[in-house]
Amino acid sequence: MAILQVTQRGAVTHLTMNAPERLNALSDEMLAALQSTLDQLAGDPDTRVITLSGSGKAFCAGHDLRQMTAMRQAPDGGAAAFKDLFDRCASVMARIQSMPQPVIAQVHGIATAAGCQLVATCDMAVAAEGTRFGVNGVNIGLFCSTPMVALSRNIPRKQAFEMLTTGRFIDATRAESLGLINRVVTAETLEAETAELAETVAAKLGAAVKIGKEAFYTQMSMPVAEAYAYTGEVMVQNMLRDDTAEGINAFLEKRDPDWEQ
Repeated sequence: MAILQVTQRGAVTHLTMNAPERLNALSDEMLAALQSTLDQLAGDPDTRVITLSGSGKAFCAGHDLRQMTAMRQAPDGGAAAFKDLFDRCASVMARIQSMPQPVIAQVHGIATAAGCQLVATCDMAVAAEGTRFGVNGVNIGLFCSTPMVALSRNIPRKQAFEMLTTGRFIDATRAESLGLINRVVTAETLEAETAELAETVAAKLGAAVKIGKEAFYTQMSMPVAEAYAYTGEVMVQNMLRDDTAEGINAFLEKRDPDWEQ
């Protein structure tokens, strides 16, 4: 079985991390599969939304510690290998946010360390009741510095720092209240609830969602005045599209839009 399973459901492509015996750890193989698959899907006009889940009893337990331990056997103690690993992981995270399509995490069991980073990096997340989230590397002497980047951009500063320095887990209800995930659902309805969210987004004008996602992340790093200037220009270009004109006319005429894409 492939380490990353790909299932097309209409305009939604579902990715399943499939290494349950390793709790879907972000091993070399998993990172490579995610990178290549996301790169391919970025250019797929038939995919409007991507959902991401894990097989077995967990979403993702972070990096593969056995592989990381083996890297220490190198003459430099693993420095080059570790740098390469974290660079490749960062590349996958950056790819998720640079995708033209929204990416929704479908989370269950646990999402720890780089697995929690993966949830925080996705554009949206739906989690089953009982799911636990943590950046618990500090418990084994490895501060979750790279997961911290995504986490601290999702939840308030003090709560993020507490999670990072105590290594304690939070439950799905707390994760929702902090803004790490969008909603908590029952385990039995997790797949259906995630699919409903994905299909709702997929039904929108794909070009508009693509424009909006890129603008969303770009403006976040800008001062407010610069962000307004930038997004104003984005809206101008969006308004000039024929399919946007069709959407506005359809609204005014109280009918469904006839979009070509």
